[in-house]
Order: sequence, then C-alpha cells, then structure tokens
Amino acid sequence: MDQRRTHRELGHCGVMTPGILLVILALAVSVTTAYKVGVGRADCTGPSVEITFMGYAQVTQRGTGIHLRQYARSFVIEDETGTRVVFVSVDAGMMGHAVKRDVLAVLQKKYGELYTHENVVISGSHTHSTPGGFLMYLLYDLTSLGFVPETFNALVHGIAQSVIRAHNNMVDARIYVAETEVLDANINRSPSAYENNPEEERAQYRHNVDKTLVQLQFVHGRDGTPFGAINWYAVHPTSMNNTNRLVSSDNVGLAAVMLEQERNPGALVGKGEFVGAFASSNLGDSSPNINGPKCEKTGLPCDVLTSSCPSGAGACFASGPGRDMFESTAIIADRLYRAAAGLLSTQNTKSREVTGPVGFVHQYIDMTTAETVHFDRATRTMARVRGCLPAMGYSFAAGTTDGPGAFDFQQGTITDNVLWNAVRDFIAEPTQDDKDCQAPKPILLATGRARFPYDWQPKIVPTQLLVVGDFAMAAVPGEFTTMAGRRLRTEVARASVAAGGRDLQVVVAGLSNMYTSYITTPEEYEIQRYEGASTLYGPHTLTLYLEQYKKLIGALVRNESVPAGPTPPYEDDKQISLTTGVIFDSHPLGKDFGDVKVQPEPVYDRGATVSAVFIAGNPRNNLMHDKSFFTVEQQQMDGNWSVIATDANWETRFRWERTSTILGFSDIEFSWTIGPTTQEGLYRIRHFGYYRYILGGVYPYVGVTNTFNVN
Repeated sequence: MDQRRTHRELGHCGVMTPGILLVILALAVSVTTAYKVGVGRADCTGPSVEITFMGYAQVTQRGTGIHLRQYARSFVIEDETGTRVVFVSVDAGMMGHAVKRDVLAVLQKKYGELYTHENVVISGSHTHSTPGGFLMYLLYDLTSLGFVPETFNALVHGIAQSVIRAHNNMVDARIYVAETEVLDANINRSPSAYENNPEEERAQYRHNVDKTLVQLQFVHGRDGTPFGAINWYAVHPTSMNNTNRLVSSDNVGLAAVMLEQERNPGALVGKGEFVGAFASSNLGDSSPNINGPKCEKTGLPCDVLTSSCPSGAGACFASGPGRDMFESTAIIADRLYRAAAGLLSTQNTKSREVTGPVGFVHQYIDMTTAETVHFDRATRTMARVRGCLPAMGYSFAAGTTDGPGAFDFQQGTITDNVLWNAVRDFIAEPTQDDKDCQAPKPILLATGRARFPYDWQPKIVPTQLLVVGDFAMAAVPGEFTTMAGRRLRTEVARASVAAGGRDLQVVVAGLSNMYTSYITTPEEYEIQRYEGASTLYGPHTLTLYLEQYKKLIGALVRNESVPAGPTPPYEDDKQISLTTGVIFDSHPLGKDFGDVKVQPEPVYDRGATVSAVFIAGNPRNNLMHDKSFFTVEQQQMDGNWSVIATDANWETRFRWERTSTILGFSDIEFSWTIGPTTQEGLYRIRHFGYYRYILGGVYPYVGVTNTFNVN
C-alpha cells in the first residue's frame, strides 16, 4: 500500500491559488466526507476450564466454567481514497504480538496486503477473568503454566473472524464522536502516586481519574441509524475479583452486551447487526471498586501509601459498589451502558460529525536503547534520558487493592531486601547500571537479563496511531495511568498542530498489539506503588513514549514515511507448555453423556434460579464458538421450541467439575436466573457437549431436562 496516499490530506503541502482555495473551502462546508464502515463480532472464548486466568497472576484461579463469553468486536473504516484502518476490541486481558501476527496471516491469505501491522490495532479490554497463556513472554505466561495453544488459537480465530465479518459488511456511513461524564464508575487506586504529580498540572483537572466516556458512533449513510459504536472509558475490568473462576468479560464486557441487546431487540447475545465495544483506555490506576480499600477483618481504611493493614487485620482490598462481585459488576456495567446508550439516543445533542481522511502510522522501537532530551521539572534544566532493560520492582509483588499479592510485600517499597535479592540474583542478576537506571525502583526481578528458556518481557515494542478526520487513536502497548494518558493526549494534539495539521481529539487505546505492563509519569514512578514498580523501562518510560508518539503524528501530518524499526523476536519454537490436554472422558455404568443427574423443579416464579446437573465431557473438547454449551428454550404455541438464552447471557452460569480423574467422570451444573420480564410458559434446558473416547476421537452428545413451568 502507498503509505503516502494515506497521509496526504493531513498536512499542508503544495501551492494553491486564491480561486482554488475558495472552491475547496466551499466544498468543505457543503460536502461530508464519504466513509465506508464495516462492523463485525465473533466469539473468541478460550478454554473455560482447567486453565489459569490472566490478570491477577493467581495460579489457583483456574477456570471452572462460563459466566460471560469472550467476543472480538471489529470496526473497519475506509475513506474516499480507499484507505482503511481497523480497530478491534477483544474481551481479553491484553493483546499479544504473536496473536496479532497470526491474525494478520489469516487476513493476508484472504485479502493480500490490505490489512497489515501498520493499519490494524487490536486492543484487549483487560478483563482479569479470561484464560491466559497466549503472550509468549515467560513472566506473563508463568502462572498459566506456560503457553496454552487452546487460548492462543481461540483468540486468533475469533479476532480474524470478526475482521472478516466487518470486511464483508462494509456500508456507506457517517461517523460522529460524542462524550459524557460517568462520575460513579471509577476511583484512583494509587492516589498517593497521583498526588506526586505537579500541583499546577493536577489543578487542570477536577478528578484524579478520567471520568469522560468517549464514543465513536457509526451510522448508516442512508437513514442515520446507528449500527456500531466504540466506547472508551478508563476503568479496570476488575469488578470480578481473584476468587472468581468463571470466564467473564467483566464490567466493560457486560456493558457491551447490554448495549448490543438494546440495539438488537430479539437477538441472542453475540448476534445482531449492531456492534458496540467498550474498549480500554488509560486505566492503569483506575479501579471500579469504588467503595475503596478496606482491611479485610476490621473494615477500617488501609494505609494510603503502602495499602497495608495492621497485624491481624487481614489483607487490604477494595470492593463495591455491590454486595458481591457479581452485583458490583452489574452496577458498574449498567452505569457505563446507560451513558453510552444516552449518547446514541436521537435526543443526544453532544455529538459532532467527523470528517476528513483516514491515516495511520506504525513503528517498532527498542525501549532499552531509546533516548531523548527532556525538561527536568526538579532541576529546571534539559537532560538526556534513556530507557532501561525491563525490570519489576518490589511493589509489583504486593499486587493492588483490586487483587493483593503474596508474602509480606508492600506497595511504596523503595528499599530492597537481602534475602529476596539472593533469590533474584539466582534467576538473573542485575548490573549496577541496571540498578542506577531503574532507581528509585529496587529491582525484584531483572526480567531484561533473564533469557531462560526465552525472553521474560518485551524489549522491542509497537507504537501506532490511527487517525479518522480529526479523531486519533493512540494505540499503546500497556496500561497508562490517568496522568500519563492525559500527557499523551495533550502532546499528540499539540504535535499535530505544530506540524501543520489539525487539532486532534485523541483517545488512548490501551493494551494494544503487545503487553508491556504499566506506564506511569516519572513523578508517580518515584512513589513506587504497584504501577510504578511495574513500569518496565525505568522512570522515563513515559517520556520516551511521548517523544515517540509526537514523532509519529508529525510524520503522519507531514506525509513522511517512518522506518519499520526492529522486529520483535520470533520465539514460538521456544514455548513451553505444562498444561496437559484432555486424555479421555467416561461416564458411570448404566449412564450416558447428557443424562440429567439433577432435574429442575416442576415450577418456578420469576426471580428464582433454575438449576440442573448433567453427566458431561470436558468443555475443552470443543470451545463451541458462536454456539453454546447450554440453551434455555421456551415452547411456542405451535409446539416448537425457541432459544431464549445461552451460556453467553448474564443470567446464566455453568460450572464443570471432574468428579473422578482416574475414571474420567465429569458433571456440569447449569443455572438460569429467571428475569422479571420472562414470559409465563413451559421451558426446558438443553446441554450440548463433546466427549473424548478413550480409544481416540471426539464425539458430540446432547442432553435435555424435564420441562418446567415459569409462573
């Protein structure tokens, strides 16, 4: 693709006569930019049982079933010249470089070079309740017992399928952007670090977390009907805590389901024309647990700096606003959904139309060798700064108030420990230069020095911008904190104007294309809360990113090409997986797969929960993409049965249990909470599964309960 063609209208070049200029101005007033937009959604649910979730780094948090399925939601945008960009939001902890690489391989087999690393962004929503093992860096896959091919392949297949569906659904469209405040959905979980930012900078903002929900709307050119929306809001999807063992897309995933169900009346979850994503932004220090951190046993506030509790008071963790994690997830999701739905309403007056060309720019950089000159606020002088080899600090092991860590580690730690240093040095010993570069972070894990059996964390990272008219998506490979994201948005917008381009509205598209943990401001880094301890490349990580993204937008505006940069290493052949596959399934003598061990009651009222237990095979035998392990069905007047809910619905859950490892017996319990608007009538539950025969082969089976009435 001719990259210059994608840039040409973003800057000012060439010579214009006054007459030509007047004609262009007149056209600009009267003509709306013609876009074609396609939206697509696909199921990308990974193995729901026996695999550790990615997010809380708890080996014991292994999946036992499904509450909400994972979806990939894709948006393809093309301007009048045929230049297109793709944004994908995925219900996953983050995104891996190898996942994107293999997704593009699928797309390029079908479409040639239409979709590349340069014009495609894949962003993880950051839910902490989906299976891990797909990042191909040891530290991130360690708690999943290494690489998990089932997770990796499910993501690749689902993401690629969502882009293919968007590609096939391109229609004439108009694009709008709108925003609104959602005040009661997030708090800052590291306020002591935020307070270390300059007072004059903090004074520019009313809140210590971003409260603005930004929505990019896609409407049919023929009648203005919305058919898609991307919503960015800075909040961690950690309403479901580290005791949860059901696959869940958490608060933002549920918000997406709610918005899509409203816009696709009568359609099952994951179906229907309208596609609505809630994508990650600068959520690094933003928590949904708005009741704040309390000591587990006393209910008293934790220490602000260390997030610790007195001896005997238990762990420090945040929760709320609900009575349990399920209710909290639903409340936060509802608040996000209502805000987004209000912006899509015909009565909304907050939106403005986006016009102008589509552009993109992408570059890999080696963060360990990056340098720049930066103004030091403390000394009031210019200084040269550099990136460091990746390293994790002591406070990383403390975890966060959303999910506390282990042992006796505390946040805010700026001194090391001889014992833990000995453990660190046995794994990989940092040099004195490493220690000086990372200061004041005391290094707990010198991940940049660890190479066995393969790289522990990335050194080469992708940086990328997508621009649609005057709306820019800054795709970043990690979790920017609130103030770090604010600085990035400001600097990109300023650099665009300085280069002669438009004044851009910028959103931070977090956890995109690769995962590199956190990015704090240098001032927040000094405090060494969890986020600062997890900022890989030292205190000037953000400074280097700001310089890089300013360079990218400048090149885009000036129609300059940028070198591709160094390629991240290929390490697929080095991956280790300690996760065993399904060996075989069996059932008790005289029974069969799909038989119902526990039948529903004959009659239920609205609000009650129906449950049934089936003899089952292992759900890993078939992930049932775009299908369901269970359906709730209602009998119609003609005697036929219609599906009213699946395992993707909020009101359904299933839990799988291996009742005998030696004999290969399994049970699945399925439950459905009857909603207040559920129709009276006759219902049944059907279970669809696959079992692995001991002599080889995987075979389907179906089970069905007795019928029951809903009054």
